[in-house]
Amino acid sequence: MKRFVTAVACGAVLFFFIGAGSGVQSAGKRLVKVDDLFEIRDVADPQISPEGDWVAYTVRQPDPKTDKNETDIYMTRWDGSQTIRLTTSKGAETAPRFSPDGRYIAFLSDRDYDEETDQVWLLNRAGGEAERITEFKGGVRDLAWSPDGKKLALVVTDPDPNACDPEKEGGKEACEEKTPKPIVIDRYRFKLDETGYLGKEHDHLFLLDVSTRKSEQITSGQYDDEMPSWSPDGRSIAFVSKRADKDPDRGDNWDVYVLEAKAGASPRRLTTFEGSDDSPEWGSPPAWSPDGKQIAYPLGDLQKYIYYVLPKVAVVPAAGGAPRVVTAALDLGITMLRFSSDGRSIYGLLEDDGSVHLAKVEASTGKIERILSGPRTVVDYALGKDDRIAVLHTTPDEPPEVFALQGTTLRPLSKQNQDLLSQVRLGRTEQVSVKSKDGTRVTAFVVKPPDYQAGRKYPTILDIHGGPVGQYNQEFTFDWQLFAANGYVVVGPNPRGSSGRGTEFCRAIYADWGNKDGQDVLAAVDDLIAKGIADPNRLGVGGWSYGGILTNYVIAQDTRFKAACSGASISNILAGYGTDQYVVEYENELGTPWSATETWIKLSYPFLRANRIKTPTLFLCGESDFNVPLLNSEQMYQALRTQGIDTELVIYPGQYHGIRKPTYLKDRLERYLAWYGKYLKAEGVRAAAGQP
Repeated sequence: MKRFVTAVACGAVLFFFIGAGSGVQSAGKRLVKVDDLFEIRDVADPQISPEGDWVAYTVRQPDPKTDKNETDIYMTRWDGSQTIRLTTSKGAETAPRFSPDGRYIAFLSDRDYDEETDQVWLLNRAGGEAERITEFKGGVRDLAWSPDGKKLALVVTDPDPNACDPEKEGGKEACEEKTPKPIVIDRYRFKLDETGYLGKEHDHLFLLDVSTRKSEQITSGQYDDEMPSWSPDGRSIAFVSKRADKDPDRGDNWDVYVLEAKAGASPRRLTTFEGSDDSPEWGSPPAWSPDGKQIAYPLGDLQKYIYYVLPKVAVVPAAGGAPRVVTAALDLGITMLRFSSDGRSIYGLLEDDGSVHLAKVEASTGKIERILSGPRTVVDYALGKDDRIAVLHTTPDEPPEVFALQGTTLRPLSKQNQDLLSQVRLGRTEQVSVKSKDGTRVTAFVVKPPDYQAGRKYPTILDIHGGPVGQYNQEFTFDWQLFAANGYVVVGPNPRGSSGRGTEFCRAIYADWGNKDGQDVLAAVDDLIAKGIADPNRLGVGGWSYGGILTNYVIAQDTRFKAACSGASISNILAGYGTDQYVVEYENELGTPWSATETWIKLSYPFLRANRIKTPTLFLCGESDFNVPLLNSEQMYQALRTQGIDTELVIYPGQYHGIRKPTYLKDRLERYLAWYGKYLKAEGVRAAAGQP
C-alpha cells in the first residue's frame, strides 16, 4: 500500500525511464506492442572491479516460455571494448561483488537449490564454473567482502523450525505429502508480503571463511540485523538493527551499531534517535570514512511520521559520540551514501521534483554539488579506485543502462536495450507544472502518442503512482508507452504526499488521504482539458497500491471518468487493520480504530459512499498479497456489482503485491487495453496485440 511505490499505470511493475526528448518520428520504426514486455532488459546493481578496469551488473529479462524472470550477471570493460556474460543458469543471479584482490566475484543465486532460497556462489574470474559455498536453510539475503578478502559478512535468515527437512523426512516428495504444522501467531506485526506469516525467524549476521567454507554466527536475538558494512581495517562491522526497542515490531526505530568482526562480540549502539537511523528500505548501508573514524548514514524523523520522511545526511564518530546532521538545511531526501576516497565528501542520490541526481556533499560544511543534474534519473552508482564512478542512469531517450562517468560526461557501457530502441517509436514525455484547486503547484508528466496531432482531443488516462511517498521521475514506463502507442494521452502527476518537493508537501496528506492529493491529480486532468489535449468525455484513471487507493477516492468524488483500473487497493480502511502488514503505520498515522473512529470512517468513504461511484471499474490483485490483501478488492468489486455498475475482479493466483510472472504481466496489460478501449472508445485504438 504505502511503501510499494514502484507500481505504475494500473499496476505494471516494469518501469524504465524516458522523458521529454523522446518521441522522434523515425522512418521504418514501429509502435510499441504488448509483447515488447518480454524484450526489455532491466539493468541493475553496477559494481566496479578493484583495479577499475571492469564493471559488473545484473540483467533481468522476462521469459514467457519458462514464465520466470531470468537474471544473469554481465561484465563490461571500463573502456567499453568488451562485454562478457558471466552466468547463464535458469536461476536468478544477483548481488555481484568483487573480492578485494579482484580474483573472484561472489553473488547470490537460488539455482540448484530445492528450497528456492538464495545461497552464496563464488566465481573465479580466471575461468571455470561458479561454486556454491553456503547451504543455509533459511537462505542468504546480503553479503559483503572483508577488506582482506578472507571473509564474507552475510545476512542469513533463521530457518523455519516448522519446515519439513527432506533429508530427515525421506525426501522432497515426503515433505510435500506431510501435513503442515499449525501456524501459531504471537507477534505484534505478524505478516509480511512475500514472506507470509511471521514466526520467530529473524535476519542475523554470519562470518564465512572463504577458504575453509566454515561460518560462524556473530549476532542473535529477536531482532533483524541488516546491511553489514566493514570498517577499512577489517576489524569491525557496522550494521543497522532495532535492538533498542523491547518489541522491535512496534516501530521503525532503526539504529546504527558497530560490532567486532568475531563471534562473541557485543554490538555497540552508535545512534539513539527515536526514529529511523538508516532504514533498510533506503538501501543505504552505513558508510565508513576512509580513515575509519566516521560513519555516514541517512537520518529519518520521528516515528510518528513513518514513511513521510525525506532522509538527511548524518555522520557519527565510529568510536561513539554525538551524531552531526550534515544536510540540516536541505529539505530534500538523499540516500545511498558513500565517502569519497579522501574522506572530505559524501556521495549520494538526491531526489528533486521529478528527477534523481548524483550529488556530492562536503562533509564539513554540508555544501552540495550536483554532479549529474537536470531532467534525468540516477538509479544507482558505484565508486571505484580514485573515485572512478559508474552510474545506472536514464536519460529522456532510453531505459536505465550502466555508464562510465567522466567529469559530467557519460559514456555508455551496458547497451542492453539498444536493439529494441532502434525498432520502436516512442511517445513524447513532457514535464509540466499545474495549479491545484488551492493554488498549490503540482508537477506532472504527460505522454503523447507518437503520431500526436496538435489541436486534436485525445482519450486520456490519469495514472497515479503508489506510495504515497515517492514520485514519478523522468522515467520510461512501459505502460505509458503502450497506452500512447494505442492512441491515448497519459498524465502521471506527483500530487501532495509525493517526495521530491520538501517535507511540508510530503506530509500534506498525513491522515487525510484522498483530499489534497485527490485535488492535485484532478488538476492535472483539468489542465490537459483546458489545453485542448484531453477529451473531457473520454477520461480514464488507474493505479496500483496507493495509486489504486487514490483511484477509488477519485471515482467516489468525480463521476466524469468513463473507466477505471484499481490495482491492489483498499477503500474500507477499517478492513485493513489486522489483515495487512501496516499495523504500525496505521496506529502512528491514524490512531487505533476504537480511539479515532471518525478518522477511520472518514478515510473509508469510497467504500461507505460507494453509491456515489458511477465509473465502470476493473479491480485486480494478487491472490497472496499481504501488503494490500485481496479482501479489499473483493469488497469494492462486490459494492459496485451490487449496484449494477459494470465491474470485474481479476485475481492472479500465487502472486504477491508485485505481480511477477511474465504471462500474468502480459495478461494485465491486455486487460488494461481492453477495459479502457471498451469505455473510452478512442479513435484508432489498436488491438491488445499491438497491431498498427
